[in-house]
Amino acid sequence: DNPENAQKLMRERQALLDAVEAVRKIETDLRDNIELIELGEMEEDDSVIADAEAALKDLGKLAAEKELEALLNGEADANDTFLEVNAGAGGTESCDWASILARMYSRWAERKGYKVEIQSVNYGEEAGIKSATLEIRGDYAYGLCKAEAGVHRLIRLSPFNSANTRQTSFALIEVLPEVDDAPEVSLKPEDI
Repeated sequence: DNPENAQKLMRERQALLDAVEAVRKIETDLRDNIELIELGEMEEDDSVIADAEAALKDLGKLAAEKELEALLNGEADANDTFLEVNAGAGGTESCDWASILARMYSRWAERKGYKVEIQSVNYGEEAGIKSATLEIRGDYAYGLCKAEAGVHRLIRLSPFNSANTRQTSFALIEVLPEVDDAPEVSLKPEDI
C-alpha cells in the first residue's frame, strides 16, 4: 500500500543480501586458497603456492573494504553526498588553499570510481576559489567523506606574498548527505 516504504525496504533487503553474499564469497575463496597452498606444498609446486598467496593478499584487501562498509552503518552513510569547500581567513592564499582541497577531493573521488559533478564555483579575485560545491555519487560517498567536515589549515611560504613569508590559510569543508525521503515542506506565500 505504501510504494515509497516498499522501495526503501527493498533497497535495505538488497544491501543485506549483497553483504551476506560478499561474506560467503570471502569464506569460500579463503578455504579454496588455503587448500591450494596445502596442495602446492604436497606437490612442491612453488607457482601454485605463489598464485594462492597473491589471491589471499587480494582477498585481504577485499575483506578490509567490506569491514569498512560494515562500519559505515549510519542512516545516510551509503548515500551520495554534497561536499562544500569555502575559503576562510587568509585572502588569496586561502582561495588557493580552497582550490587545492576541491581538486584533491575531486581526484580522490574519481580514483575511487565515484562520479563527481561541480554544482557551483565562486572564483577568487586573483587565484583559487572562494567556494565550490561538489556532488559526489557512489556507494558510501557520504560515509567516507563525512569525517572531512571542519576547518582545514595550511601553513606555507606563500607564492602570493612578495616578501615570501609564512602565511596561515583556512578553508571550511562541509559534507551533506543526499536524502531520498525528505519531508515535504509547504510554505504559505504570506509566511515568506
